[in-house]
Amino acid sequence: MSNDEEKLFAVERAKSGRAKCKKCKCPIEKDTVRIAKLVANPFTEGKMKAWHHLTCLFEVFAKQRATTKKIDDPAEDVSGWEDLSKEDKAIVLRMIEEFEKNSKNHTPKGKGVEARKRKSEIGTESDASLSKKTKKKEKKEKEKEKKDSISSSEEEETDSSSATRSPEKRATKDDSFKEFQRVCNDVAREDAYTEKTAVLKRMFSKGSEGDGFKSDVKLWCRMLLPGAVKRVYNLQSKQLVKLFSRILLEDEDEMLEHLDRGDVAETIRFFFKRSVARKPAENSVLTIQQVDEFLQELSLLTKEEEQVSHFRSIISRCTLDDLKMIIRLIKHDLRINAGPKHILAAVHEDAYEAFQTSRDLNSVIERCLQPSSKSKKQESNSPNIKITLSLMTPVLPMLAEACKSVEMAMKKCPNGMLAEVKYDGERVQVHKKGDEFRYFSRSLKPVLSHKVNLFKNYIPQAFPDGDDLILDSEILMIDSNTGKPLPFGTLGIHKKAEFKDANACLFVFDCIYYNGHVLLHKSMIERRRILTERMTEIQNRIMLSETKEIHNSQDLAEMIAKVLKMGLEGLVLKDIHSKYEPGKRHWLKVKKDYLYNGAMADSADLVVLGAWYGTGNKGGMMSIFLMGCYDEDHDNWVTVTKVHTGHDDATLASLQDELDMIKIGKDPTKVPRWLRANKPMIPDFVAKDPKKQPVWEITGAEFTNQGVHTADGISIRFPRVTRIRPDKDWSFAITLNELRNLFKKNSESIDFTLLSKKEIDKRKTSEEDSSFLSTKAKREDERSKSPIRKNKDSKTIKTPSPKKSPAKPAASSPRTRSRSNGRNKDQRRHDAAEKNVFNERDTKATYYAFVDKDFIEYSAAGVPLNWIEGRKPKDGLPSDAKSLHNLTSNELEFEDVPKMVRHVSISWVEAAASTLEIQETEEHAVELAENYCSCPCSHR
Repeated sequence: MSNDEEKLFAVERAKSGRAKCKKCKCPIEKDTVRIAKLVANPFTEGKMKAWHHLTCLFEVFAKQRATTKKIDDPAEDVSGWEDLSKEDKAIVLRMIEEFEKNSKNHTPKGKGVEARKRKSEIGTESDASLSKKTKKKEKKEKEKEKKDSISSSEEEETDSSSATRSPEKRATKDDSFKEFQRVCNDVAREDAYTEKTAVLKRMFSKGSEGDGFKSDVKLWCRMLLPGAVKRVYNLQSKQLVKLFSRILLEDEDEMLEHLDRGDVAETIRFFFKRSVARKPAENSVLTIQQVDEFLQELSLLTKEEEQVSHFRSIISRCTLDDLKMIIRLIKHDLRINAGPKHILAAVHEDAYEAFQTSRDLNSVIERCLQPSSKSKKQESNSPNIKITLSLMTPVLPMLAEACKSVEMAMKKCPNGMLAEVKYDGERVQVHKKGDEFRYFSRSLKPVLSHKVNLFKNYIPQAFPDGDDLILDSEILMIDSNTGKPLPFGTLGIHKKAEFKDANACLFVFDCIYYNGHVLLHKSMIERRRILTERMTEIQNRIMLSETKEIHNSQDLAEMIAKVLKMGLEGLVLKDIHSKYEPGKRHWLKVKKDYLYNGAMADSADLVVLGAWYGTGNKGGMMSIFLMGCYDEDHDNWVTVTKVHTGHDDATLASLQDELDMIKIGKDPTKVPRWLRANKPMIPDFVAKDPKKQPVWEITGAEFTNQGVHTADGISIRFPRVTRIRPDKDWSFAITLNELRNLFKKNSESIDFTLLSKKEIDKRKTSEEDSSFLSTKAKREDERSKSPIRKNKDSKTIKTPSPKKSPAKPAASSPRTRSRSNGRNKDQRRHDAAEKNVFNERDTKATYYAFVDKDFIEYSAAGVPLNWIEGRKPKDGLPSDAKSLHNLTSNELEFEDVPKMVRHVSISWVEAAASTLEIQETEEHAVELAENYCSCPCSHR
């Protein structure tokens, strides 16, 4: 058949999305492949097209008689076939083959089968309708290309440039998918990243057989880095299990239970091995080119039926390990513990830096492998191959490391710094090319349109002469009445509806491309000047970030205190001479939970109420934990946060046996009555008895209210486990009422004296002003009238008075005090009765430990008693604490430390720590408060 009119079927991509499928009656979505059967037109002469979804038409075929005409050879039977793309043709061909395998009523014509078989053998979807003359011409051209390629390879040395190969060449061992898996396994076995790179470098230079690499480096790198240049498959682990339960005819619930071990690839491999419906191939015959084409086609499929059909088309050719690796490619995690830096280093020493800038993997590798006319010696000394950024292609953003003190900031930015307000929004990289705009997130994904669609109206006004530009910025919601930023998370489309008097505002803080000029290598101060001169602010729409140039520690401390008092997230500090280096962490970020080892952070002692399975290397074990507190008013437990950082591998391993948990598998019907948890917070495991669970100190950036938790919505942002508290049980953890108070007084409880104490007036201020305590703690300290005595080194040593109530130790911070006061009702009544009675347990020195350079005595309750001003340790006995009895007995067990060491100044501790030798005590002895200790000291 030569004319389209004579063909009984038609195929195309749907143009409008209005036509409905004749079988399922559902609309055929725009731009999806649809196929029609020509049927008699009841209104006029001739025929009309009855459009179907692809899957629907083949379901119709399955119910028809064997003699009814079906599609045998698309080139002859289907009009519009020549206009389809290669990918669309492949989808149709796969469905025809699958239909012929499974259909009992259809015996395909030999001509169509042979045509498709011929196509699969040559590895291409070439059009079967080409004339003999065209085929002969193509054959001659291929032979000519082959000869040219051979002559060219003889002239050039066999190096990494031989990696680029023509797809028409015969598959080599280096193209084998089995060989790709072998290399991945070799890389995974190496611990050192340099050795991982060495494995790949050997492959790319020598190949599998040692005579040169004969495959495609670009394709290898794309597959080795599935997470760096992502294809989107929209297939999460549970969806993959659902698909393969249908393909393998296995029980989905059983597969999901196996999935709890954390690796969906292993789950599918396990059930593929035991499946009766599908048997794995004995030998791997797939090439990396075939797998890459399979994945590309899969990324275009969105419907479950199409995905199932597509997987069925390849599973018969897969070994167990083939399918496992394909699933890992889909999940963007090969489990080889190597990223772009280590893989691209095997291609060229500058490839990773170029990739950071352009994110165009193909261009980077092509440039790296570009043959040079220079000799090898000259080439080795040639400048690097950095590829400049490309407009409309995302650039890896420059990042910031945590700044732990004002001192650290001054050291890292010796030239002075721009201190910039750290806005609590979403980072956006804006690309403008003429009238075209693109917006990329921190992870280089396109930003959702509802967040940025209005900026195209304002950016041209803000940059009237900016034809082409790339801006680094932060987007957040601004109250249009007050001009104040709204909390993090209000950019969501549903959240935005709640704030009708607010709009999205773009805060621009950097510019790396302007009207054809790349600004990456210009200094921070120059880039800021360009922004200031070229940008016109549009109130509450396009704004310049707030910055201040700082050159001394006092100004920095004051600005940190200012932004934290305002409730802002913190600061970003940038050396004024620094360049914009994509992907590098050369900026500094200041947040209260980073400063002074978390001394200014928000924290609470919470109880472990449940746990979830981890993923990846932590699959199959509890590694995410549900933390909560006791609600005294309702006699049950509420959730506060989930935490997955803070434990090392050894601690996680031990927790698997130590935690007494019951598995409920996120089933809402199995949640015990004592726990109030919203559906998103229902874990895989719950505590058997919450009152027997451990107490952990959870520290985060701030207390926040996200609404998902049952502790009145109160939670902790960016939580981490900072300490396991073996000295506390559930009755000493924070309660819901205490958490409410802590949340209300959050901003008041920040101890800003740390900034001034540490950096501004070290050892200069008076006894009152230089106190380590916060304002609130100072007032309590005055009420308790703790004695403060000065030694001859002018260093303040604080000791509590034994005559006062120990309920609130003088030096405890507001947060620690709130955490440690959580007790049950009986204990609180007992405390009230004993309010003015001296409690020897809280004030008598019982234990000692060295904390950094300080010798600290602790009460039996774990309260530090003789801290040095400005260096007060946290409450709770350190793990290495020892009994003071050992120091006062006749049998000293601490390296012959004299008894008088308990009563010397801090200068003794510093001298002993710095020299690693015990010092003489006489010149360091101090006068103690009366009745401080009971030992027979000669200097009492």
